[in-house]
Amino acid sequence: MGSYLPEGNRMSQKENLYYLRSEATLREAMRCGAVLEARCALCSASHDLIVDLGFCRGRIPREEGALGVKEGRVRDIALLSRVNKPVSFIVEEVSRDREGNLVPLLSRRRAQEACVKNYVSRLTPGDVIPARVTHLENFGAFVDIGCGVPSLISIDQISVSRISHPRDRFAVGEEILAVVRGRDLDGRIILTHKELLGTWEENASLFLAGETVAGVVRSVESYGVFVELTPNLAGLAEPFSGVQTGQHASVYIKSILPEKMKIKLIIVDAFDAPYRPEPLTYFIKGGHLDSWRYSPQNARRVIETVF
Repeated sequence: MGSYLPEGNRMSQKENLYYLRSEATLREAMRCGAVLEARCALCSASHDLIVDLGFCRGRIPREEGALGVKEGRVRDIALLSRVNKPVSFIVEEVSRDREGNLVPLLSRRRAQEACVKNYVSRLTPGDVIPARVTHLENFGAFVDIGCGVPSLISIDQISVSRISHPRDRFAVGEEILAVVRGRDLDGRIILTHKELLGTWEENASLFLAGETVAGVVRSVESYGVFVELTPNLAGLAEPFSGVQTGQHASVYIKSILPEKMKIKLIIVDAFDAPYRPEPLTYFIKGGHLDSWRYSPQNARRVIETVF
């Protein structure tokens, strides 16, 4: 992957700091076409991005702010939202204004083009890649897969345990892992995430019948309450008066049934609490998946993903 990390990963890297030391090193970066990264200080009235390079400020013209801006496929909000955040860029020109101030001309679009050509275009279904969450919608999480190139994880692909909104699982700015699921009709990468969070057996092995453990209420039905124990494991508890979706709970584990992929629970208590979600635990942290089976081998129902 080399230089094509999600924005925010290069700021403190040795090579990046070297090229942002002076005019001479910036010219060196221009000659070799290095992808650099620095903080966007402001967005001008004409939607140019002004980037703080440390020893001077560079300018990214509006049409160079992102792939698709020039063609009208990307709205200007994509530029406004970069203010006070890291941006990737390639140095196009190092010159001075009328007052003699150094004003390098930069292109984020070119950095993204290089990322697509040399990295994104080579990804295949099943590849495990790093990503950074950029914003959340009801239908899914948008992530940066390299130099600000966007991709989407739909809400049903985030985890096996169902959630009402991606914010139940992710936070904006969070660094995550994802799996390439395929490409949409425009050739853009689409992702999945649940395959990295462990199989039914891997998650169930963290618990024992007779234990009382923490959980989150994910669904309240007439016949019972679904309580999430981990992002890829939920159990069904007996009906409990007054419980609401999103509440935290303490639950007693009655039984664990691998052949039925069921965990039977009893709610001891359910309550509102400002607890933040636990950090995600990845059972797979890299490489490539040809397939992934969630179900135990002796389970009556098979849940699997084939890439």
